[in-house]
Parts: sequence; C-alpha cells; structure tokens
Amino acid sequence: MIKHIVMWKLKDSAEGHTKEENMKIIKEKLEGLVGRIDGLLEVEIGVNFNPNGFDMCLNSKFESKEALEFYDSHPLHQEVRKYIRSVISERVLVDYE
Repeated sequence: MIKHIVMWKLKDSAEGHTKEENMKIIKEKLEGLVGRIDGLLEVEIGVNFNPNGFDMCLNSKFESKEALEFYDSHPLHQEVRKYIRSVISERVLVDYE
C-alpha cells in the first residue's frame, strides 16, 4: 500500500471564491475521485485549524506505486489538479510505502 500526502497553502481568494470556499471545493472534488479511479483506495481531507501551518492536507491510499502513477495521469485527477493549482500558493508532498 502507498500513502500519498499533500499539503497546501491557499490564496486568500482565487477563482472568484474565498479561501474557505476553495477549501470546500477542493475537498468535494478530491473525495469525488474515490470509486472513479482504479487503485485509489481512500481519500481523507483535513482542514487545519492551526494558523501557523498549511491550510489543508490530503491523505490518500493507493494499492501500489503503479496505481499512484495511474492516478497522477488520470484525466479526472488532472482536472482537479488544474483547479487546485489555480487556488494555491504553496504545496508540499510525500509518497511512501
């Protein structure tokens, strides 16, 4: 099993929405990928209440490294990624077994 964890800092406003609205949109879009992309087992989205860190975190699980690679290039994920990149200012990630 592979864990894929990503954290984002969001812009105060982007795409006509506030930071809080964009966090809700990102959460809905990412959770909506479960069951639609083979190998993606689980998605958990956390919104940080600590003002000194990143704004939100994705904690996801995949069947294998190949499944993560498939997800990464999948059109549904690419669509979500495009939106996320338009509303964030910073990103960090880690992938591990």
